[in-house]
Amino acid sequence: MQPFIYADNAATTALSKVVLDEMMPYLTNEYGNASSLYDLGNRSKAAVNIARQRVAAAIGAMDKEIYFTAGGSESDNWAIKGVAEAMAKKGKKHIISTAFEHHAVLHCLERLEKNGFEVTLLPVHENGIIRLDELEEAIREDTALVTIMYANNEIGTIQPVKEIGEICKKHGVIFHTDAVQAVGNVAIDVKDCSIDLLSMSAHKFHGPKGVGALYMRRGLVIPNLIDGGAQEKGRRAGTENTAGIVGMGKAIELAVSTMQQRNEKLIQIRDKIIDGATKIERSRLNGDRVHRLPGNVSLCFEGVEGESLLLMLDLKGVAASSGSACTSGSLDPSHVLLSIGLKHEIAHGSLRLSFSDDNTLEDADYILSVLPPIIERLRAMSPLWDKIKSEEKGE
Repeated sequence: MQPFIYADNAATTALSKVVLDEMMPYLTNEYGNASSLYDLGNRSKAAVNIARQRVAAAIGAMDKEIYFTAGGSESDNWAIKGVAEAMAKKGKKHIISTAFEHHAVLHCLERLEKNGFEVTLLPVHENGIIRLDELEEAIREDTALVTIMYANNEIGTIQPVKEIGEICKKHGVIFHTDAVQAVGNVAIDVKDCSIDLLSMSAHKFHGPKGVGALYMRRGLVIPNLIDGGAQEKGRRAGTENTAGIVGMGKAIELAVSTMQQRNEKLIQIRDKIIDGATKIERSRLNGDRVHRLPGNVSLCFEGVEGESLLLMLDLKGVAASSGSACTSGSLDPSHVLLSIGLKHEIAHGSLRLSFSDDNTLEDADYILSVLPPIIERLRAMSPLWDKIKSEEKGE
């Protein structure tokens, strides 16, 4: 019987049974509005407060610094647009980011550019990591914000966040990090890293979809993104998604408490795949080999179309992706892969495998058994591969 292997955990993770069990009362009997004053509502409010404490503890924050949102994209938009609006009043309309941020950040920056802001996108170079001297050189008197992701969603590279935070603090610049891929996968301490704002999303660490959070350093005041009622201390309007928030709190607590043991396993799976897959002719690993998420493998195979590769892997029972889930329907090559210097024709042949604690070394063995013949078959049908081989022979 053909196995089914889910290897797209960077897109979303499965909801944990333990997390679902914790959520169920708030989907059934404990349905009270957390903003209501009677006992049913107060029980929901208490559950939200416990979740807030759990999220805060996971990143070294205070519970008063955690604001629940509908997910990572909302958190990114609130942080970036909020800082932009606040700092524009002080004459600061310059923002620094990187060329391979998630589209929730890049499209937000494009909107701000249309409204008179100037954006500097730092290169991330071949290894997918910024250079600190280039960041410091880019900071100006009118720099309002530095927004750099903690870990990339496609190639998994981890940025030197602590050093970035120190540079921003030195120059008095607000620092936001999109940590959607990092939370639950790497140890995070917002105080130690001088992070002012941090975005996260529950469904990336076995929590429910549709709920996230923004860490906002105490004392930092930015305008609301969503106006209305007085929820979230008057900072984010909308009836609390109590069940989702409860699930997020439990999921992040579990992710942090099991991180070390889980990551040891994920690194074994990751490295086995990398070692095996890069033996395939004209293959390459995207991003730094060491400074990357424990469960991320990003590869490119010349002479192969990524979409065909995914479909054939699916026929073999392997669910993977060619990059970000938010752009997987696009025929254009990944902006992330182009940002690290890959040519279009190489970037088109990309494969992202992302693993969770549900995966095993046997999964890695199976993937490595089906991947080479799939690549061989696709190349046999590829005019581009014929061209590559002809050029090798000097024809």
